[in-house]
Amino acid sequence: MSQQCVIFDMDGVICHTNPHHAKAFEAFFDKYKIPHSEQEFEEHMYGKHNGYIMTHFFKRQITGEELKKLEDEKEGMFREIYKDKVETIPHYLDFLSELKARGFKTAVATSAPRANLDLIANALKITDKMDSMLSSEDVKHHKPDPEVYLKSAERVGVSPSDCVVFEDSFSGASAAINAGMKVVGVLSTHTKEQLPPCDFYINDYSEVNVDKILELLGEK
Repeated sequence: MSQQCVIFDMDGVICHTNPHHAKAFEAFFDKYKIPHSEQEFEEHMYGKHNGYIMTHFFKRQITGEELKKLEDEKEGMFREIYKDKVETIPHYLDFLSELKARGFKTAVATSAPRANLDLIANALKITDKMDSMLSSEDVKHHKPDPEVYLKSAERVGVSPSDCVVFEDSFSGASAAINAGMKVVGVLSTHTKEQLPPCDFYINDYSEVNVDKILELLGEK
């Protein structure tokens, strides 16, 4: 059996952070007197990178130094809100332990900034269980571009066809499909109908195990 890897997005996949991101964005947009609605968050915030989000809500191109400043401000607000509330989607750590016990490579590939990834990985003590951890600073092209997933596979030395990705957003699942990987849709934020067709779906990690991953990879 060739080496195989399971790659996790972070927000909505390892932790259900999206309600806390929404709170941070609400406070942030209120400060800048930017109108927003829950439906707009659904369509233009969840699973999107900050460059896209800021540009959409501010109704003008936000790039470069301005983007960095605004992103740092909003993500700082998120970390302040979330730092004492870090917890996984149910049964995630058990599933991760099972993967490691069965010899899988594991990775995180998120559109979030490195500081958010470090906050969550340190709180959950999973850093030493990951063979690769990539954040928004590590790529030039954001999801749905497959760069972060292809780079993850390259870093752990596994072929894209031997990778299974866990994703909760349309752009993220599309990125994994574009990378030629199998995709498990995590229904924390969106319904099946709001995602591109995935190979399997879960509500939490009690609904998946290593044997299912091997089946998805054609090993069973």
